[in-house]
Amino acid sequence: MREPILFPLDLPELSVELGGGTIRRTVHPSGLRILTEHMPAARSATVGFWVGVGSRDEQSERSDAPGSLGSTHFLEHLLFKGTPSQDAYEIATSFDRIGAEHNALTAKEYTCYYAKVRDADFEHAVGSLADMVTNSLLDAEEFEMERGVILEELAMAADDLGDVASERFFEEVLKDHPLGRPIGGNPDTIRAANRDDVDRHYRDRYDPSTLVVTAAGAVDHDRLVEMVLAALNASHEERWHTDRAGVPERRERGNLEPVDTREAGEGFVTVERPSEQINLLLGAPGFVAGDPRRFAFGMMNSVLGGGMSSRLFQEIREKRGLAYTTYSFGASYSDAGLFGIFAGSAPEKTAQVIELSKQELAKIAADGITDEEFERSLGQIAGSSALALEDTETRMGRLARAELGAGELYDLDTSLERFEAVTADEIKAVATYFANTPLTVVAVGDTGKMTR
Repeated sequence: MREPILFPLDLPELSVELGGGTIRRTVHPSGLRILTEHMPAARSATVGFWVGVGSRDEQSERSDAPGSLGSTHFLEHLLFKGTPSQDAYEIATSFDRIGAEHNALTAKEYTCYYAKVRDADFEHAVGSLADMVTNSLLDAEEFEMERGVILEELAMAADDLGDVASERFFEEVLKDHPLGRPIGGNPDTIRAANRDDVDRHYRDRYDPSTLVVTAAGAVDHDRLVEMVLAALNASHEERWHTDRAGVPERRERGNLEPVDTREAGEGFVTVERPSEQINLLLGAPGFVAGDPRRFAFGMMNSVLGGGMSSRLFQEIREKRGLAYTTYSFGASYSDAGLFGIFAGSAPEKTAQVIELSKQELAKIAADGITDEEFERSLGQIAGSSALALEDTETRMGRLARAELGAGELYDLDTSLERFEAVTADEIKAVATYFANTPLTVVAVGDTGKMTR
């Protein structure tokens, strides 16, 4: 069985031929890491500037500074608002002028600023992103303007029943763990935020040792390394200069104990919202990233709720018409995870949907899956993975998540070998694990009409 590509933090250079392309990685003496995947036929490229700091890392901010919560998301917005060489409008027009897809994302364990461009405009994208990441002004007036924008973003999410259900589900399942907090903060923390807290977050957490630059598509690795080093050394902020020795930020997050799935307990949480439908989530803490059971979980999850032929879809929607949408899912992080089942149904049907969801999970735990389901699950995983990897943005993100995560990259063939090797007993064991774990239920909508 093929082994994954390993990314040791103390290995300065790495080059691997993979599927007709080449993956290269440079670890600079400053701690900066740059990874590329050259795709020979591509006429575009996606580049991302990643920092291994997410919403969960705000736990280490001062306890007497409530505005520090939400700083990561606040900072993501502010880096688009101007540097000494370009204001917010110039940043926007510079990307629009070349037809780029550009944006940023804040996650629970990392933040990314990225652009997808045609090959001829790649250097422009790298230069502009590097300027934003290293030279942001964090202007006080822009800070106040963006406070209003973020509050509107949170208000929009509060009007979306699915978003509300998801946020409450994480909070209820993961309890006091920092991963259970909302990524964007909440209205109270955003109103309490001040520029000094966010500026401190920027200066304390953003430097070459925390930066990972990844690119995929029509990209030349050596040229990208030159461009990134030149941009960082030209930064107005001395902390970005790469002439000082450093070490890459360690991947381990050993400051927190893993979530104990047996401590969560069964709960039923309702959130009242005017709606014709209840958005329902039920689940429990799941597996951490890198757990050896993750491949068996992927197979089990595909059969349970991974598509239109899945057991949940067939039993809840096709045979009984109780919901339009239903599926199961998993989320994995460095020291915690989450497993869940979603359905949207009329209030009077929720009790039946919950019971059917539990029954289908219990059936897999008791009887396993059929040979036909195994083959169908394997085909679904193989096909969806292959289609996703046609896109340079997906490949760029895959490099970053491998580097910021466990430091190992599973290419498509290596990953599929692991799925093919999963046994029927391993799938049953995963289903049994969750079937025997108390499930938390979160229901959002006109809950007064619900059946229990």
